[in-house]
Amino acid sequence: MSTTTLAVLVPLLPFLGAVAGLLFGRTAPGFVRPLAILPTLGAAVLAVIVAVRQGGGPAISTATELTPTGSVPVDLSLYLDGFAVLVAVLVGLVATCVQLYSTAYLREDPRYPSYAALVSLFTSAMLLVVYSGDLMVLLVGWEVMGICSYFLVGHYWETEAARSASLKAFLVTKLGDVPFLIGLFALATDADSFQITKILGTVAAGGLDHPTLIALLLLAGVAGKSAQFPLHTWLPDAMAGPTPVSALIHAATMVAAGVYFVARLLPVFAASRAALVVMAVMAAVTMVGSALAALAQDDIKRVLAYSTIGQLGYMTGALAVGDRGAAVFHLLSHGVFKALLFLGAGVIIHAAGTNSLAAMSRMDGLTKRIPDAFWTMTIALLALAAIPPFAGFFSKEAVLVAAEQTATGHSDLAPSSAGWLVLVAGVLTALLTAAYATRLWLMAFRGRGAAAPDHGKEPVAMTGVLWLLAIPSVGFGLAAGPIADWFDGEQLTPTLVTSVLGTGAAVIGVMLTYALWQRAVARTATTPATAGAVPGAGAPQPAAVAAAASAATAAAESAAETPEVAEVTHDHPAVPAGPAPDPGRALLGPLHRHAADGFHLDAVYDRLFVRPVRAAASLVRFLDREVVDTYVRGAGAGPRLLGSLVRRAQTGNVQSYLSALLAGAVVLAIATAVLANVNAGS
Repeated sequence: MSTTTLAVLVPLLPFLGAVAGLLFGRTAPGFVRPLAILPTLGAAVLAVIVAVRQGGGPAISTATELTPTGSVPVDLSLYLDGFAVLVAVLVGLVATCVQLYSTAYLREDPRYPSYAALVSLFTSAMLLVVYSGDLMVLLVGWEVMGICSYFLVGHYWETEAARSASLKAFLVTKLGDVPFLIGLFALATDADSFQITKILGTVAAGGLDHPTLIALLLLAGVAGKSAQFPLHTWLPDAMAGPTPVSALIHAATMVAAGVYFVARLLPVFAASRAALVVMAVMAAVTMVGSALAALAQDDIKRVLAYSTIGQLGYMTGALAVGDRGAAVFHLLSHGVFKALLFLGAGVIIHAAGTNSLAAMSRMDGLTKRIPDAFWTMTIALLALAAIPPFAGFFSKEAVLVAAEQTATGHSDLAPSSAGWLVLVAGVLTALLTAAYATRLWLMAFRGRGAAAPDHGKEPVAMTGVLWLLAIPSVGFGLAAGPIADWFDGEQLTPTLVTSVLGTGAAVIGVMLTYALWQRAVARTATTPATAGAVPGAGAPQPAAVAAAASAATAAAESAAETPEVAEVTHDHPAVPAGPAPDPGRALLGPLHRHAADGFHLDAVYDRLFVRPVRAAASLVRFLDREVVDTYVRGAGAGPRLLGSLVRRAQTGNVQSYLSALLAGAVVLAIATAVLANVNAGS
């Protein structure tokens, strides 16, 4: 079987599995899990075979015209280069792990059949984006992912949080998709084709008439899909969906699609140096802002969500300095350890009965209850913090090396200003990333208080997946040398300068956070509990009272507001009153309150966009009801009034009719006589 045929089957298999799952999920429930796992596993195996056959050599391109569409044709096209085949392997691996994990995690969920089918469709759409060689076909997968995310994020539609989050994710990404679609049409018009190969040929020949405009329009869609500033606000709220969905969205689909799109069409963006600077600014703001916000989150999944935004900022930064090899290398590395982090978080939620870090910090023995999650999440957090020799160290260093090369003038692919922006923001974010990774680990696994509930050993379908993902989280960085040949041939190995900067910043973040945590623990040990405070023992400080209240109520709130907690846990532990030792508060100081609320961007957007739109809608409704409808009602009221007057004359009395006829005749006669006299006199 040819490589192109195998490549066609890769997105086709999960699509057929999704269709079969939707058709037979309720009538044949015994086939739901095989239909969820086997097509996705088959696609992953075929993706590996395609990658081996492609081998990092020349790109394989083939196209078939679907139907005549006018001056710019739309083709069913494949474009298999080193970037495409490796990203497809990542998608297949993560999707298979998510499907396996979900069989245990959502085993009691009555809507599991539709959930599994939508995950398969989601996977198929992303694989279509990865392999497609035609931008219009790519757009189909791009939009299918959007609608799948709407349904999956809103899986627990009974709650307001899930409904709002799914609608927000859909609308914010569509806000970016509008200019994105315009940019695609403008690009195809300049290149006279939607095929990627022809577009890249046009760019190489200098045939783009409006490179800056096209790049900025496309960048708007990428910012929405990949959750980059200022269209990133939907991603933290999307945590209202099931945890395995979060792993799929954050690690290998949707948010990765935007970065992959820019990597595939990087020459289009590089044709405009202004667009690269805008991309660098967007990446820098995203990296630093999301890392600060992650330090202030209490929900373990929201910490990981802001972490994803920041790591995507690294990838965007690498693209802004013209190194798509470093960007995709970090995409692959991040996809593995971020999937591990989310799936590990699911095990923690399953065991602790809460997704609140404050509540977990008041539990003792959670590490012993879930040793598999403890060790694998420790590995993933070390990779996230870019501690050598874990995978995240090598991929993040590749980004910093690319930024340093551009900043110091050793690369002319992008302006040096873009390089400095990405380099400075990248090093600062490395410190902050290590800080919030350490904070998460300490609060989740080093809690002190009541014993964590013991629900027995976690299912093998959940723990086995964690260990499978832990392997590349440790060793994938060693592929930095050979994997460069699959990309553009640029070296991806660390340099001494960036290693010292990045690792030094990470170590400072770890040590500072640990020291502040120890101080917080010492303070909480001497602070009297608010629930049982003895009169005369000294009134607790307001900050301590607030911390105690948040710790004492976090578990109950998470159980009430997150159906996932109620569904995947056996009971909800009673968290003892007392302050939660949170080093994030000391690190951020007065900035903590603002960072916890995402720097109030939702409130800003509400005032700038939502309220004016609602006011305009209210005005339109008023004009429609009170003005337009008044004219419509008036147009009907006139004939109705005339009809009522005429109806009164219809009495059915013949004498009345004859009298009216005679009176009318007399009036006509008199009028005729008068007119005749007037005419005779004149």
